Amino acid sequence: MENGEMRKLLEGVAAGTLAVDAAARQLETAPFTDLGFANVDHHRAMRDGLPEVVLALGKTPGQVAAIAAEVFAAAGRVLVTRVEPPHLDALQAAIPGVQCDIHARLAWHDPHPRPREGNVAVVSAGTSDIPVAEEAALTAEMMGANVHRHFDVGVAGLHRLAGRIDGLRAANALVVVAGMEGALPSVIGGLVANPVIACPTSVGYGASFGGLAALLGMLNSCATGVTVVNIDNGFGAGFMAATINRLAVAPR
Repeated sequence: MENGEMRKLLEGVAAGTLAVDAAARQLETAPFTDLGFANVDHHRAMRDGLPEVVLALGKTPGQVAAIAAEVFAAAGRVLVTRVEPPHLDALQAAIPGVQCDIHARLAWHDPHPRPREGNVAVVSAGTSDIPVAEEAALTAEMMGANVHRHFDVGVAGLHRLAGRIDGLRAANALVVVAGMEGALPSVIGGLVANPVIACPTSVGYGASFGGLAALLGMLNSCATGVTVVNIDNGFGAGFMAATINRLAVAPR
């Protein structure tokens, strides 16, 4: 249940068009649904602005499809992360119309998308970082943010970034995705005033230690206003950027 639905329910009671007992029954069943292997949270959107997001990792295709179908039935939209082809097959059978970006490992169905507002920038250091960057971008878009993508502008050729600085400074929040040594968030953090969410990726080899070198570099950034999410956590970065953006555009 989202905030608008809750308000409509209460307005119905206040106006006398909805009986108190009927409203109580809706509220009693609204918090979650017990599927046996999962308790699907229907109140998540009231707090987060997005229905419960389904993590496919570690779940069977059948479990993912059942949870996603329950979320969609209650909320009218659903987002699934870390999707593999078997999960996608089950999702498409359970929810006709599901879309997928297999590189970002995201599946979603949002037949009535919310109007997009504000400005979130998603930046990738290299082309190899785009799958994680797209996970962030698509998540932020699902949460109602206008997203501007700036891909393959890393420190190996900073002249590629120079013409984009005004656009980056206009963003309410920025997601900066980088592997290897993970330097790009510090560079951008030294150029913009708004929050930078640094997302290390596992792109690299040898002493990159599967993204650990990038993670530690970002955690040790001397640029203020830079915060860091886990390795390859594009979803978490996009979610945080969209949350900041929502606060930035909220009426005061």
